[in-house]
Amino acid sequence: MISICAIAQNHQPKAIPIKNFLSKISSGKAALIVGLSFITSVFIVTLVDDFLLANFVVPGDTEALARDIAANKRLFGYAVIGYLLVLVLDAIIGLALYVVLKPANENLASVTGALRLLYACSLLIGIFALVFQIIDVYGYASIKLFGYIFFALHIFVLGYSVFKSGYIPKSLGIFLMFASLTYIVFFVDLNLPGVLMASIMVLMALAELLLSIWLVLKRKKLP
Repeated sequence: MISICAIAQNHQPKAIPIKNFLSKISSGKAALIVGLSFITSVFIVTLVDDFLLANFVVPGDTEALARDIAANKRLFGYAVIGYLLVLVLDAIIGLALYVVLKPANENLASVTGALRLLYACSLLIGIFALVFQIIDVYGYASIKLFGYIFFALHIFVLGYSVFKSGYIPKSLGIFLMFASLTYIVFFVDLNLPGVLMASIMVLMALAELLLSIWLVLKRKKLP
């Protein structure tokens, strides 16, 4: 007679392949991946925004942007490649954050990683649709705004996960949650002065940068 224990073992759900793969990565390696990926993405975004997209109009004028894309297709292509690399890095960061936060709360870690992946996937779809002229720049702007909803939620849940983790400074969690609220500038036309808007953008990046630096420096002490 086959034992009940044997039947139960045969019918246990198999691990999800991606989680099975992530389980083989240590928290220390994942923390290093988060830090290096974020710093690399910042470098690429700076390169694209300050050198490639500097040849285009100031963001916000969608009609003028459409004209500039038509007139500078090669530069636009380089910018697209740059942003695709950044989105791939975003997806990697989301998966690595799951590994880092899993010891504290696997459910929160899963939500944190999933939201970042949804953000990256949304913008990837938007960029490919724009490149292949399935949508125009107006459609891409709408998809990008939709993606920012996922990203703002990701930053908030990330901050809460960090705050509750017990092994990452709570101050970083509070900073991240506060930074997530600043994403309202993308959804509400507040007509803020340029200096204040720039300060908000720096605040958004600084919150993630500080977490990344902390993870790299303290990676060997993570559970």
